[in-house]
Amino acid sequence: MKSVANTYRHGILPGYNPVPGRLTFVFAAVLSFLLCSPASIQAQSLEDQWVDSMYNVMSLDERIGQLFMIRAHSDKGPDHISEVIQQIKKYQVGGLCFFQGTAEKQSALTNRYQVLSDKVPMMIAMDAEWGLSMRYKEGVIEWPHAIMLGAVQDNSLIYDFGKQIGAELGRIGVHMNFAPVVDINNNARNPVINHRSFGEDKYNVTTKSYMYMRGMQDNNVAACAKHFPGHGDTDVDSHHDLPVINHGMDRLEEVELFPFKTLIKHGVASVMVAHLNIPAIDDRPGRPTSLSEKMINQQLRRKMRFNGLVFTDGLEMGAVADRFENGIVEVEALKAGTDVLLLPNDIDEAFQQIKKHLEEGYLSMDRIAESVKRVLRTKYQLGLHEFKPVNEVGIRLDLNNSKALSLKHRLIENALTLVRNEESLIPLTEGSADIASLAIGTPVLSHFQVMLNEYEKIPRHILPHQISEVQKTETISKLASKDAVIVSIHNMSQRASRDFGLDPSTISLIQGLSLRTKVILVVFGNPYSLKFFDAIDNVVMCYEDDRLTQNIAAQAIFGAVGFKGRLPVTASDRSTFGMGIDTKSNLRIGYSVPERVGMSVDSIREIDRIIYEIMQKKAAPGAQLLVAKEGKVVYQKEYGYHTYKKVRPVQRDHLYDLASVTKVTAATLAVMKLYEEGKLDLNTPISNYLPELKGTNKAPMTLEQIMTHKAGLKPWLPFYRATLDEHKKPDSRYYRDKPSDAFNIRISDGLYLRSDYPDTIFQMIVDTDLRKHRSYRYSDLGFYIIARIIERVGGLRLDNYVRQHFFDPLHMTRTTYNPLDRVRKDEVVPTEVDNYYRHCDLQGYVHDMGAAMVCGVSGHAGLFSNASDLIKIYQMLLNQGYYGGKQYLKEETIKKFTSRANGSTRRALGFDMKELRNGKSCNVSEFCSQNTFGHYGFTGTCVWVDPDYDLIYIFLSNRTYPTMDNNLLNKEEYRSKIQAAIYKSFLPSFVQDQS
Repeated sequence: MKSVANTYRHGILPGYNPVPGRLTFVFAAVLSFLLCSPASIQAQSLEDQWVDSMYNVMSLDERIGQLFMIRAHSDKGPDHISEVIQQIKKYQVGGLCFFQGTAEKQSALTNRYQVLSDKVPMMIAMDAEWGLSMRYKEGVIEWPHAIMLGAVQDNSLIYDFGKQIGAELGRIGVHMNFAPVVDINNNARNPVINHRSFGEDKYNVTTKSYMYMRGMQDNNVAACAKHFPGHGDTDVDSHHDLPVINHGMDRLEEVELFPFKTLIKHGVASVMVAHLNIPAIDDRPGRPTSLSEKMINQQLRRKMRFNGLVFTDGLEMGAVADRFENGIVEVEALKAGTDVLLLPNDIDEAFQQIKKHLEEGYLSMDRIAESVKRVLRTKYQLGLHEFKPVNEVGIRLDLNNSKALSLKHRLIENALTLVRNEESLIPLTEGSADIASLAIGTPVLSHFQVMLNEYEKIPRHILPHQISEVQKTETISKLASKDAVIVSIHNMSQRASRDFGLDPSTISLIQGLSLRTKVILVVFGNPYSLKFFDAIDNVVMCYEDDRLTQNIAAQAIFGAVGFKGRLPVTASDRSTFGMGIDTKSNLRIGYSVPERVGMSVDSIREIDRIIYEIMQKKAAPGAQLLVAKEGKVVYQKEYGYHTYKKVRPVQRDHLYDLASVTKVTAATLAVMKLYEEGKLDLNTPISNYLPELKGTNKAPMTLEQIMTHKAGLKPWLPFYRATLDEHKKPDSRYYRDKPSDAFNIRISDGLYLRSDYPDTIFQMIVDTDLRKHRSYRYSDLGFYIIARIIERVGGLRLDNYVRQHFFDPLHMTRTTYNPLDRVRKDEVVPTEVDNYYRHCDLQGYVHDMGAAMVCGVSGHAGLFSNASDLIKIYQMLLNQGYYGGKQYLKEETIKKFTSRANGSTRRALGFDMKELRNGKSCNVSEFCSQNTFGHYGFTGTCVWVDPDYDLIYIFLSNRTYPTMDNNLLNKEEYRSKIQAAIYKSFLPSFVQDQS
């Protein structure tokens, strides 16, 4: 198409405000074409020369053939293909309109069919209003329908959508899309337009139609404004009968024709004329607009000055096919001014009748020449004069790229509409209410319910559309005691005639439940269905029911993303056009794709290669990975198995032994909380908190010295060795195979340590000598002491303290000490085959021997978790202590503990940081900022937070299985290599290299 400057990405209606009563319309200046120059004049003359030369070498039959666009499928067998081939050869048709099939098969057929077109390549079209997913059942991205896009307020996204649809179509050799639908759907019972329209408001429809059209045509795919002169105010489906619109010309000019005028003014390539009867334009009884000279030649061509291609709507449709004979309908359409005859019922009869009426003078050759040359001119502008076959390699990969998926995320995030929100119930604050979810219309748990439970573990219930009285009574009784119930409706219908798939029993149950408790109604369907729910005070309109929409809806309800959409139609007095409440994110973690935050998915896939190498070289049998950027999890995967036997695959909810990541996920957090409450001072001698230390060499130590590893403590002590007998087996003086009051510390299955032994361990730490120099040296021992300080000052054992103040409020249900008290053993990844102390496979028991001997709860080790839980803690820290509507820690507290300690090149308070010493091997990727903080764990884990890049990286593995002597993960610096791959995916220099 001729390029038109993309001046108005945010819409051609900058004064448009979607609030009823405040509508304004300020047209931008007419988009200008490039200034004429000798080069452009030459290009134009070449176009004319090509059109004239092609026309002149065509026979009459070939000229007539250019006016036909016939049906083609890629999901039908040899008989259909043979029929299409026969029609191309016989009539040299001007174009094909593809319907159902697959992208790969259609591309192959396109190449096969184009070879048969002798002089001029065929124009390939599709009726793909919401992209290829309108025609293909699999293999492509499922894009939102127009009604959902009508809710989007940022119209630049609609341009991006149009450009993406143009890219999809262009990739498989399609030149024209019969879109956008510019009909203004002002009839709620419209059976054929409905969700295919951007809505009921002419300004909203016009703006979005323009942006969609502009995006496609900027990608060299011709748009088609349909269904002229406007199919919105009908309650008859023209596929089956002829709708009658009795509005006068004033109303038609004001409403129905308005978007067509605008798109014509701004260069739309084509217009499709609907099969409608409009007496105000053509008063002949039963005369369809598609066969009306008054409509096409007089109204569209002369009055509205449209000189692009005019298509009929499908000539197979009942509105014309049931009223006119085959062949006659095509003649009438041409006489009325149509250029392209779309989907004729009988092309043989149509050809004969056209030639007959030419001979008899009913049709003129000038009329035929005008349309043929218009078709040829469009083909030239679309590049068909330099035709290239479709590249059939890599189609599916190209169509399903992450950039497109990122756009779908943005469209949905901007469309979801919070219609009503009494008492500002939404977004939900985690843990603030006793809630449940109820999904109606699904036989299994919906993905929406699954995603809700990513934020809060709530009871989940399902019901069919048809709900018995017994089910209704039981459900209301069961849920009435809840503070709120999230009710979602799934698998709805788009048709008003079917009440949008809502059974009366569904409506009755929802209304009955709302009388007993608060209901948050989430509708995954047509917005017109809201007319049944005026009694509900909290309503979310989601428009679509696909997996991603359900995913993002759950995020929005819990505040990970804000609501931004506005209703594009009026359903009732309480659900009117323009309604919608904006909410802000409460900084909960969200979920998206790498491209959404500027990361190259092609580059980030290097992570997969590294982790597969880790498993192949047996540096670890499996792993969990999570990458979050800008508050969104953009890459999360599980790899491999629990062990090299490859029996139990690693799953998302499985727990890993965090080892020293415990220091920052539990002990340090607890110290931060007590510090900001004024209960701990970092520079006060620890003997102030533990008087029993007075008189020892530990008494003058401070928490700051311990947490920066400058207290002079030894790295560790092998406490367990003192409890082994001469055969290096657990000594019966210290262990029993059954628990009792005297032996109640469970070390492993069938092995219980003396109940008083933690005090012995503490005394051993107290009695150890200190290093002469207090320079930095990493040590676990200080965190045993910290755990005791927390218990003494905080009044709770460390595990209970962090659970009460952090893990439970954040709904970190898979983060725990002593995991076998809470989860099944097979949900915990084993850490080692212990043949030196416990003599068993360690699964569900902390790997660190000392931590095991202090009841499994210590400041330096003992915590188990998974990536899905850990992200909440570290996103909270990245959010300066705020998460999900609650302030957990003060901003200044986090800054103090995550900033580099005075005189330290590597350590903050508790947290590890990027090593700054020159010539020193970097402990993290060289691309990390200097403010990066986190920690490594002995078992093969790490968590790193980079506030400069708003980035969190979590890697969990059991590199110690089957033996902790396997040090390949550390030796090859795999965790840093993964981290480097993450940075390379978004740092400008690397992104530029990739492109």
